[in-house]
Amino acid sequence: MTMIASPHILVVEDDREISALVARYLKANDFRVSVAADGKEMDKRLADGRFDLIVLDLMLPGEDGLAICRRLRRDTRIPIVMLTAKGDELDRIIGLEMGADDYLAKPFNPRELLARIRAVLRRVVEAADTSGEGTVRQFAFAGFRLDALARRLTSPGGAEIALTGAEFDLLLVLVERPGRVLSRDRLLDLTQGRAAGPFERSIDILISRIRRKMEADPHHPEMIKTVRSGGYMFTAEVETS
Repeated sequence: MTMIASPHILVVEDDREISALVARYLKANDFRVSVAADGKEMDKRLADGRFDLIVLDLMLPGEDGLAICRRLRRDTRIPIVMLTAKGDELDRIIGLEMGADDYLAKPFNPRELLARIRAVLRRVVEAADTSGEGTVRQFAFAGFRLDALARRLTSPGGAEIALTGAEFDLLLVLVERPGRVLSRDRLLDLTQGRAAGPFERSIDILISRIRRKMEADPHHPEMIKTVRSGGYMFTAEVETS
């Protein structure tokens, strides 16, 4: 698997010291970096160039990070790593609800941010690289069709269902393992390559978001079942091609 050559990262952060530190560290690790101090500058950068990932601060002047994240998710699937205040779990949860692919609490070690960025980009690249001969890339279940290569999910009526990168990765892991109980730790390992922290709730949040987009009654799901003290299980019959 080959990583993207010199990925271009957009850092949206109003604290100039932090943005300069992040930019300097990422450039030293072979990334191209652009910075923006708020949503308006971000829009200008996005209009002028292509980016592989956005590092988005939650607390920004004017339009805040949550509103920006929600807006971005309406128009693009670009991966987003959100920066939140230390220990503010509610903001992290809301950020994931809005479509962020990962989050990191301030203050943070630049090495951890680098690791998170690489992990998110790696998942994107691996999804594109797994189209080799003999590899299952098409899944059909309960009228839905999931194309792993195109990273597209279509409803029984043929409409495309918009999924964030993190949602798609988690759904793919479940669909590839129907009838198996997968713990939250195992799902985190398969999708994000890291173990659950003591307050880790990203899997539950992503499952809830996927259910709202796919289940007839998200409160009484039929396809993605919760297994008490176990985790989650994909129960629909899956056909592959």
